[in-house]
Amino acid sequence: MNAYAPILVLGALGAGFTVFSVLMATIIGPKRYNRAKLEAYECGIEPTPHPAGGGRFPIKYYLTAMLFIVFDIEIVFLYPWAVTFDALGLFGLVEMLLFVLTVFVAYAYVWRRGGLEWD
Repeated sequence: MNAYAPILVLGALGAGFTVFSVLMATIIGPKRYNRAKLEAYECGIEPTPHPAGGGRFPIKYYLTAMLFIVFDIEIVFLYPWAVTFDALGLFGLVEMLLFVLTVFVAYAYVWRRGGLEWD
């Protein structure tokens, strides 16, 4: 249990700070609400009504999310390799070069197809 005491103390401090911050914001925060403050803010653009089902999003949003996931996963695999690089030797270097080459081919494909252009 001694090994977990610092983690529990840090978690309790974090939770306490969170509760304290939210409570103090509601107690001492300004309470002058008007119509403009209660409306949604969309970067200076007038909000437009949405269809009942929520409407459709352009496919670019999903493609961007998938690209982020692919390259984020690449970083997840590169970090352990970097930590144990000495222990892996030449085998690890070749495997990681193949992995980076595969991801680079995917990146080049997306680039050529215009997946990185945001219109």
